[in-house]
Amino acid sequence: MVIVERELREWFSNAQRVVIAGIGNPIRMDDFVGVKIVRELRGKVPANVHLIECETVPEGFAHEIVEFNPTHILLIDAAALGMEGGQVTLFPPEKLASFSVVSSHMLPLRIFCDFLKENTKAKIALLLVQPEKVGFGESMSRVVEASAKRIVAFLLKILVHQ
Repeated sequence: MVIVERELREWFSNAQRVVIAGIGNPIRMDDFVGVKIVRELRGKVPANVHLIECETVPEGFAHEIVEFNPTHILLIDAAALGMEGGQVTLFPPEKLASFSVVSSHMLPLRIFCDFLKENTKAKIALLLVQPEKVGFGESMSRVVEASAKRIVAFLLKILVHQ
């Protein structure tokens, strides 16, 4: 995760107005990781960071994101990328077109990212966490829970001390 932290720090350079959108299904175990991270950040980030709990419909928040006029948009989600559970990658939206990301969302993230790119001048990235368990249930696996805690700590370090 050290590489991802370095990439995130660089990606956030010159960030002025940030949207962090947590994506995931609350009843599909590790799939909830994006929303869990946003909930943990709530009340701890500066006013220039707008947190959104999108759950499974990020497109429902498109207008809110555009209205905030962000310089940076970070979408956090679980994605089956063929890695070990809990592994994290910073994924550019341009790669979504050529990479098969398994998603549980109504609208493919690629289309959502294309919309955001056309309607904002923001840098956009996806912070993706490999789930270990996505069956029905409300508890996350230990490995994904640990990754979520590490992501929260690192994002706070970046966002609070910009």
